[in-house]
Amino acid sequence: MEAVTSAVEKVKGFIDSLFHRRQNSYSRNPIEILKRLQRESLSEQMKQRDRLDKVERLLSFYKLSKGSPFQEASTHVRAEVDVLGAVLLMGDIDQQHADALDRAEVRTGIHTRFTFETTMRQNDTLVADFVACQEGGKNVGNISGRSLSLAKLSYVANVGDWFYAIAVPVGAQCRDFDIARNYSHKAKGLTTISSLDPPLLSQHNGGAIGFTVRKSNVVASLAQSVSGLGVQLGSDGIGHCLSTFGQVVCQLSRGVNLSLMGLHQVPKSLNHRVSLRPLTIPIGFLKQRKASENSVGASASSLGTNTQEIVSTGSIALKLETELDENAKVGGWFEMQNSNSNLRWAVTISDIFNEDLGWGVTFSGMHDGSKGWNQYQLESFLDLCLGKRFSLKLGTSYVADGDAQIPALMLRCIWSL
Repeated sequence: MEAVTSAVEKVKGFIDSLFHRRQNSYSRNPIEILKRLQRESLSEQMKQRDRLDKVERLLSFYKLSKGSPFQEASTHVRAEVDVLGAVLLMGDIDQQHADALDRAEVRTGIHTRFTFETTMRQNDTLVADFVACQEGGKNVGNISGRSLSLAKLSYVANVGDWFYAIAVPVGAQCRDFDIARNYSHKAKGLTTISSLDPPLLSQHNGGAIGFTVRKSNVVASLAQSVSGLGVQLGSDGIGHCLSTFGQVVCQLSRGVNLSLMGLHQVPKSLNHRVSLRPLTIPIGFLKQRKASENSVGASASSLGTNTQEIVSTGSIALKLETELDENAKVGGWFEMQNSNSNLRWAVTISDIFNEDLGWGVTFSGMHDGSKGWNQYQLESFLDLCLGKRFSLKLGTSYVADGDAQIPALMLRCIWSL
């Protein structure tokens, strides 16, 4: 019996030795080693992938809940250099001629503008304009320069296809609330009069906020602004001006637009010499206590001469534009100021749709009803587009202002970057 048990044990030991020897040789096989390493690495990769998915879900949730509006915002930078020069075809120049050129808005000089436009929340736009210019003053030969400075800061919020709001805390103009706010260099003439827009749109109004509503073929806009904080209104008063701008544009037919716009300005005075910080606007919810009779009498005597200066003013303008054919456009406008019964008007025929060569002719005038004074201006130009970024305008201008008659050759170069 013992012999049988020992024999069985020897056979079992022999089988175990063969199995371990085969297992060791199996583990030493390079192919099997690579397969085992591959299975282990794949398992680690799956674990790492699960961790990355969890981190990405957490970051996406954070962006949606507490993300900044500037995230993923793209900023576009545009630059424009505008050079306007004039050659006066006359030898004797006096102050009367210089004043006539200034009233005709012949703004010669070099103007540089850098525009930074950022799109936020997919539909909103934040725009900052930096301007530097070197232009002549009212006196002949008086050249003044200005370093690069912030000229405008605006934010346009598109609520929907029919409504958007505009906030301009710095450098607001009525032009910012115009229906067609995008003005290209093709629409610029040699002077402000030949730019197809009334001077009302070029007035500076400090800071403003407004909105625009669009319905079918009618678009309406309304804006409220405040300007002139700290402006001297008299010997004892420093004040500001509240302005309300409104516009209604109606598309009568294809290519025919009729615009009615108005501006109402109400100066506000402060009875003391105070200096307010920017964006500080007194609106008068609380009234100051009445001063003593002596101080009231003194202030009345000092402000008696300034009563006529602190009055509300306003302007109303009507503009009509129509397309003659595929290339030519004709437009006209007139503007009436109720403060001094001034009437300004202009009629323009232009071909500004051609990409290579354009032309324009403008006849404009100004009438002062209180003084019986008239001014007329005739302007014509050729527009040569040398590429998409450079425009050269050559033209003539004739200004008749009372006894002053000024013929001039005009040259304007606009280089867009």
